[in-house]
Amino acid sequence: MTIRVAIIEDHDDFRDGLSYVLDGTEGFKCAGKFSSVEEAMRNLPKADVYLMDIGLPGKSGIEGVKLVKAKYPEAQVIMLTVFEDEKNIFQAIASGANGYLLKKTSPVKILNAVEEAMTGGLPMTPLVARKVIDMFKQQMPQPKGNISLTDREKEILKLLVDGLNYNMIGEKLFISLDTVRNHIRHIYEKLHVHSKSHAVAKALKHNLV
Repeated sequence: MTIRVAIIEDHDDFRDGLSYVLDGTEGFKCAGKFSSVEEAMRNLPKADVYLMDIGLPGKSGIEGVKLVKAKYPEAQVIMLTVFEDEKNIFQAIASGANGYLLKKTSPVKILNAVEEAMTGGLPMTPLVARKVIDMFKQQMPQPKGNISLTDREKEILKLLVDGLNYNMIGEKLFISLDTVRNHIRHIYEKLHVHSKSHAVAKALKHNLV
């Protein structure tokens, strides 16, 4: 399977460098590259993953996430930016971003992040991940009543906290990817959350694992 990746980035050298890496790596293909959200949306190609800067001319990348998701709801959008402040991180995730990397991330790790997003992960630069956990822990309301998770759900939640993606969890527990997804859907329902980062934050705050 070839992962099709579109790039929305206004710095020519960085954009062209990413495109070169994608097209030169087996299993990846650059599906399109654009210098602004407006340019991209005029003829947005259907891709598996979109790498999007935040500080773009015209509409910001955070606005771009919403537009891409509106057109292709199943697409994965990873922010690739220099901004590491909590406001941008929070707004990007709240807008639907599936990952958040800093531009100093190596090309190999960017490719790994693309693969991780495709398997249900939420790739983040470690510094960003710590900030996300801290933000959600601070904002997470106290649970109403006891949260009753099965032993298997607790086991899977612990693996999410440890940073494993869906495929890795399936391999470790010898269960199918669909079974992993079903368990995680039930976990989200019981925790009243809608994302991996929320689930991890709530698990840590309330000592669920």
